[in-house]
Amino acid sequence: MAEHPDPENVVLSSHERLALRSIEAQLSCERRLARGMRRRPRSQLWLPPSVALLTCSSLFLVVMGVRTADPVVIWCFAGLWPFTVVQSFRLLCRAGRGGARITSWL
Repeated sequence: MAEHPDPENVVLSSHERLALRSIEAQLSCERRLARGMRRRPRSQLWLPPSVALLTCSSLFLVVMGVRTADPVVIWCFAGLWPFTVVQSFRLLCRAGRGGARITSWL
């Protein structure tokens, strides 16, 4: 399998540099693209409220499950808890990186 060179150590020819500059100039002229690059994705806007809602729901279900010992409530908590943990982990990871995304789901 061929190894890819490190992008920091690549040397471009003058023709390649000129082509790259023209592509960058064309991209910077597109207002919609530039505006979309500055805007936060919608998923980042919904993540904190969804974590808060999932956490409140999980806490309510665990308290009601302990108080009533109803198997349905306990199973609802068991089904909701993994989603709460995953979303909380995503929020903590994003907060630790300053809002940057590592993968499409994190």
